[in-house]
Formats: sequence, structure tokens, C-alpha cells
Amino acid sequence: MHKIINYSLNFDKRKRKPKEIKFIIFHYTGMQSERDAITRLTQQGSKVSSHYLIKNNGQILNLVPDLYIAWHAGVSAWKKYKSINKYSIGIEISNPGHENKYRKFSKKQINSVLKLSKFLIKKYNIKAEFILGHSDIAPDRKKDPGEKFPWKYLAKRKIGYWHSFDQKYISKKRNIKLSKKNELKFIQNLIQIGYPKNINFSKKKNSKLITIAFQRRFRQELINGIIDLECLLLSENLLKN
Repeated sequence: MHKIINYSLNFDKRKRKPKEIKFIIFHYTGMQSERDAITRLTQQGSKVSSHYLIKNNGQILNLVPDLYIAWHAGVSAWKKYKSINKYSIGIEISNPGHENKYRKFSKKQINSVLKLSKFLIKKYNIKAEFILGHSDIAPDRKKDPGEKFPWKYLAKRKIGYWHSFDQKYISKKRNIKLSKKNELKFIQNLIQIGYPKNINFSKKKNSKLITIAFQRRFRQELINGIIDLECLLLSENLLKN
């Protein structure tokens, strides 16, 4: 795996131990220009960075050494962990994002995601359920890497995880309404999976935000924040797996 070093100054000066690295977090750059995104991630005043950036052509830039804490996740949580920067490797992927004509990630980019992820998983012994998107750990603020990120494809190659349902079967459960009791069960499942439960919103708004984040990740064809039977069954299946 070929990496190009292009170091950013935006990281904590404390060096961490390899065993402290528990997560891989995927982002998109969310900027129209790739060059501007690289400048922002390496410019001292911006106060943002990531460990790696994958360019449109698949080239991998190493911006912050793995054992230093890059500034990519912000206010974030997953399971018992808070401030995910401390425990994660951040990977930015060049893509204009939802505000700038969001597009599919290129084959070259996904090939680089595969190579880099496999290398990091092996090196730091990262569990499948700790390979996440920014929207998973910060659902109140973030949409990236978004519904065009190929989570299912990656899970088949042992990067992250996916449900085990046949797609035709599970799609038939879409838009079937649930009782309030089962809606609550779904939210409890999401919290058990790892989604943050203490976002600073009302319970109703918080529930909608984590539902949208879940759909962006595991039900990418329809992201509406509405809990239906498909969502409930997916959450149960993921907990079993």
C-alpha cells in the first residue's frame, strides 16, 4: 500500500499507545475542490485534520501519524466511548458531499479504502462494529460519508458489518407501521448497537436523528427518519450478528 506523507499540524501533542486505537471513522471532505480540502486539513488555523485522505484518483495521503490524535470527529460518542478522536483513526475521502452535488465514490477510492482499512484493522486489531461513519458517532451534526458509501460491499470484505437478510425479503417490510412500543424497542436497539443516546435535543428529535443515521448506514435506499418494520428487523438482526 503506497502512502504519500503530507503532514498536518492539527493534532494533539500527546502520543497514544497502539492499544488505545479502537475505531476507524470514515468521512467525506464535503468541499467542491479537492485541493481546498487538502489545504483545510493541513492548514494550522483550520483546527481540523484526519490521519488519512483518499483523493479522487485513489491516492492515499498520510496527514497525521497514527499514534497522534487527529481532529476529525468533534463532539462524538459510541457505546461507552466519548470524544472519539482519542480512540480513532480518521479517514477523509474526497467527495463534495450533500451540500455540493454529492456523488458516488470512485472505484479507485473504494479500492484504497479496502487496502488502507485492512492494513489498519490488522495492525490495531479493530473490531467490525467499531468501523463507523461520522454520522454514526455524531448524528446531530453530520451526514458523512453518506448513503452512497458502499457499506454492504465493504462488509462483504470484512470491513465493518452488515445485516444477513435477503434484500428482497427485507424490502417488503418497508413502510409497515409499528406500534409505539415497537418504535421504542427500535430506539433501544440503536442505543444497544452504539448510537449516542445523550444528544442535546428532546427525546423525539434525538430519536429521529439516530434513526436517520441508522438508515443512512443500513437502509440506504430510503432515509426518512420514520421507524418502520424494516428498520426494526434490521436493528434486531444486527444485534444478533
